Formats: sequence, structure tokens, C-alpha cells
Amino acid sequence: MTEPYASGLLPVGAGHHVYWEESGATDGIPALFLHGGPGGTLGKGGYRRRFDPARFRVIGLDQRGCGRSTPSAGSPGYDLAQNTTAHLIADLERLREHRGVDRWLVNGVSWGSTLALAYAQAHPERVLGLVLFAVTTTDRFQVDWITETVAAVYPEAWDRFATYAERSGVGYVRGRDRAVEAYARLLTHDDPAVRDAASYAWVEWEDHHVSIGAGGVAPDPRWRDDAFRRTFATLVTHYWAHDAFLDPPILARMDRLAGIPGTLIHGRLDVSGPTVVPWRLHRAWPGSELLVAEADGHGGAEMVDAWTAANTRHADRLTTG
Repeated sequence: MTEPYASGLLPVGAGHHVYWEESGATDGIPALFLHGGPGGTLGKGGYRRRFDPARFRVIGLDQRGCGRSTPSAGSPGYDLAQNTTAHLIADLERLREHRGVDRWLVNGVSWGSTLALAYAQAHPERVLGLVLFAVTTTDRFQVDWITETVAAVYPEAWDRFATYAERSGVGYVRGRDRAVEAYARLLTHDDPAVRDAASYAWVEWEDHHVSIGAGGVAPDPRWRDDAFRRTFATLVTHYWAHDAFLDPPILARMDRLAGIPGTLIHGRLDVSGPTVVPWRLHRAWPGSELLVAEADGHGGAEMVDAWTAANTRHADRLTTG
């Protein structure tokens, strides 16, 4: 059964409610899915096809402040201080308890892989294993790479990205300041017109740095949804400007994953997140396997097939071991 048989809005404090949905076998292996972003959503539920519905009890959620969760981080007056990685981890624990799960296999895509790693490091006793797709750690190295260093690949697009910030009046000077911090200020500006314009400038850069391996630069159709675009840009810049609120960073805490098996799936052509990121994780995590799809970027058919197969292998391990 791939369609949800249960869903709801879970109160998680400070007026926030997190949307969740459950599908698959009610007596199956519990599996948690964490979407990308920050600020993405479960979308149309394609993630459910990566799990055998006869073997898994699949639980997904729209993370705090985005998707069907309320309130939206893109809404006027939203308090971003109530949206940090620590809050998201606490939300996952509330959801686990709410759904009566003891331990679960945690899947994460892109930003969701950062959140999956952070959750597993905080609660290793609740994790059966990890399956991570388009692997990120959202530390200072990776954030500066994706917002500054990749300018060497897309200099024209990055010049537009930086020029917009320079002319915005928030005091940004290229070569001196971090562009992501300038955009974080713009996306929390008092003037909604400023916030909206900054969201367009941000996602135009997003379309470029994820384009290799995806058939070329093309606007993501999700940006046509004004609310989604503003929420996405607001949360991405908020988290990236603070290095995902992870101190020490994930790579410095890999000892906490001792004994937890994991699969890291990454595209060689992923310019947004260089393969050195999952490679460093793999080297520091003896229980992991690293699968690199040579022709894929920040996603692709080979990676998707590897994702489905990884969940099947984990199911075999958990049912026969």
C-alpha cells in the first residue's frame, strides 16, 4: 500500500504543528523519510516508491515551518528562532513517540541527509540504520562551497547572485562577507517586496548549481508557487547562514554512529555537494558503504535505483539478522 493510510498534524510546541503521513505495512519495519531543503516538502509522495510497501511501515513528515506543517516560515512575523536543527530533532522524537515506534530505519535526501545524521548522532539508540541520498553535512566547508566556491563553475550566474546582494543595501561586499548571510538578512527584511525579490535571486542561483547531471539549467517548476519559493529560500538561508546550527559539526561526531550501518548514495557530477563530503563521512564511519553514481548529479536514475536497493538490503538484514 503506497498511499497513506494515516496522516495528521502533530503539535510540537510554540504553536507549531508538523504534518506527518504513514503508508506501507502497519506491521512492517518502521522507516522514516526526511525531505530536502531546508524548506522542501514531501511533495507528491514519490519517496514512498523507494520502500517495499509489504515490508516497510513508512513515515514521512513536512519539517517544521514548511509544506503542510504550520505556521509557514515564509509567513509574516514567523519566529525563525523557533526553527533550528535542535527543534527538528525534537520534532522527530515527538513523532516517533506519537506513532509508537521504538527504532526506525532513517532515510534522508540532500538536506534530509544532514538532518538524518544529526538525529542519529543525538539518538543512536533509536536508529536501525541510515540510507542517505545526495549526501550533505551542511557545515562551513559545504555551505561556503555551494554559495561561493562554485562560482568558479558558474561565474556569470554567481556574479548576478553577488551583485544583487551588493546592491540590496544590507552591507554585503563580495570577497569580504558571506553571501549566504546577506541573503538571510534580505529574506527576513521588513519589506515583503524585498523578501520576494531576494527569493527569486536566490532560487536562480539554486537552479544553476544543481544543474550539472540534470540536463542543463532550467527553472524548478516549484518556484512558480510564491509561498513555496519564499519559504524555501527563507529556511535554506537561515540554516546555511548558521552552518545548520551544528557545533561541533557532523564530521566531528561520527563516533556516535558506531555500530549503526549506513548507505551513502552520491552523484559524481554533483557540483553542489562534492563527492569528498560523503567520502569523508564514509572514511570516518566503519559501518557505512559509499555508492557513487558516475553519471548522476544531485540526483539521477542510477542513484534512485541504488536508493531502492539499499532499503531492500537493509530490510533483508533486519529480518534475517
